[in-house]
Amino acid sequence: MKRETLEAVVADLRAGRVPALTPEDVRAFSEAATAGDPHIGPETLTAIAATLTEADIPTFERALRALDEEDLAWLGFKVVYDPAAAVSNVDNEVTKKYGKEGSADDEPLVFFCNDAKEIVASRPLSPRDVFQAKDVTRGPSMHNDQFDGLTWVSEPLFGKVRVWLLGASDAAVEVAALADHVGFHVIAVDYDEAFLNAERFPTAERILLHGGTFDELANMPARPDDYVCVLTRGHMFDPEGCIWALQNGVHYVGMMGCAGKNATVHDLVLAAGVAEADWERVKRPIGLKFGAKTPAELAIAIVAELVDVRYRERYSETARERHEKSLGRA
Repeated sequence: MKRETLEAVVADLRAGRVPALTPEDVRAFSEAATAGDPHIGPETLTAIAATLTEADIPTFERALRALDEEDLAWLGFKVVYDPAAAVSNVDNEVTKKYGKEGSADDEPLVFFCNDAKEIVASRPLSPRDVFQAKDVTRGPSMHNDQFDGLTWVSEPLFGKVRVWLLGASDAAVEVAALADHVGFHVIAVDYDEAFLNAERFPTAERILLHGGTFDELANMPARPDDYVCVLTRGHMFDPEGCIWALQNGVHYVGMMGCAGKNATVHDLVLAAGVAEADWERVKRPIGLKFGAKTPAELAIAIVAELVDVRYRERYSETARERHEKSLGRA
């Protein structure tokens, strides 16, 4: 969520105006995000914005501070579609019990919650509300329809990790769709428009190179927190892809291919001046190991690995151990 959006909301509330929030500002309310949901749509955001008052300013100010601190944090939204049911809902027989009180009230709410489970809101929450509010950290929604009368969504206050797909191969097509679905910002790169186009990569940022090679890649900067997947068609430009990723010091780089081909790429990469220690940073073959062979199966293996890399980057070993223990896997 953009800083200017949050600042505009604070300014409007201080001036006694209704904030003009749109699904472009809060993507959790977009048509794509709410398609098929009977209780929420783009118009829901307008209705919630109309309920905001000066009392909600601390929530948005806390969100702004989270941006400054680069905190793992979310702006959450309580959506009430049946007021009577919202305040009278009860626990089910399977999950943890939260007492006899349903939701604290029958009104919508905007709140702040971060990964440390700090909650800032303009009104008190019931124990059941707190459970739902904390669950937005697994957003955009998780267990959001567990209790009658209301639902919950969230918008992250941190940016997406950028994933570069070097090569518009069939595997890259599958990776692009799946990586976008799990919240990465995908950048697909190739020199042939017949392969790199909107039909094959509808949700990705597309960079079309010129000259029939990957030479122009050298002029494009990557960030240290970027991920790079080397998936060039026929492996023709895998060396250039690895060299570029390693020279830019990206957080993660993986390359698809067999041991024989990758050994050849190794020699070409080192001949270009890359150190052996840097080469060892290349995950080869890319993806988690579970027997994937087809482009779609390979995409599952690759994106699963990207999710795991992102998880380990964002959470400490202690936090990961605590999570695994809560799932009964520790």
